[in-house]
Formats: sequence, structure tokens, C-alpha cells
Amino acid sequence: MYTVFIVVEIIVSALLVIVILMQASKGGGLAGSLGGSNLGTVFGVRRASDFLSKTTTVLATLFIVLALFINLTVLPRGERQESVIQSVPPPSTLPPSSTPAAQPSQPAASPAQQQPENR
Repeated sequence: MYTVFIVVEIIVSALLVIVILMQASKGGGLAGSLGGSNLGTVFGVRRASDFLSKTTTVLATLFIVLALFINLTVLPRGERQESVIQSVPPPSTLPPSSTPAAQPSQPAASPAQQQPENR
């Protein structure tokens, strides 16, 4: 069942691409650059434009509805698996650092005890 809906979705998407490319844009579109199509001579220029526009709307709506339907109802569920991050337990303690922090051997002198150097 899943495969049938995916095949229908692919067919709808291919038809949508073809219909969009057939539409004439400001630059003439693909239909104008490939010698035009017979669609304009069959329906007339205005009716061909309306037909392609309505077909694009119907196919785009069908594409979105099919995608949502497949995702929400038809998509195989399977077992829910944890991700790799969720399967690893968090570390309980941090490992000790390999180099201990350097301890000063003598306490630092206060600013009042320091003598300014005269040069």
C-alpha cells in the first residue's frame, strides 16, 4: 500500500513539473523556447493559459494532500528505536584531570608591600 501511494506521488510530481514548464512566463517559458506547444492552437492562447494555471493548482494541491496522507496514515511505523545519544547512559562523574593545577609556592605580595621600580 505504501509503495502504491509513493508511485502516485512521484507521478503527480512529474506531471506538476511538466505543467509548470509548459506555462509561458515573461521570458516566453520553456514552451516558447522549444517551438511552442500545440496546446495554444487547440484551446486558444487565453484558454491554454487558464487550463495550465488550473492544472497547476490541482496538481500542487493533490501533491500536498498526498504527502500529508502518506506521512500521517500510510507510513510504516515499525518499532520505535532510541537514538544512539539516548542509549548511552550519562557519565556519573568526570574523570580526574591528568595534570594538576599549578599551586603557587609563595603567597603573592600585597600591592602595599611591592616597591615600585625606579629607572
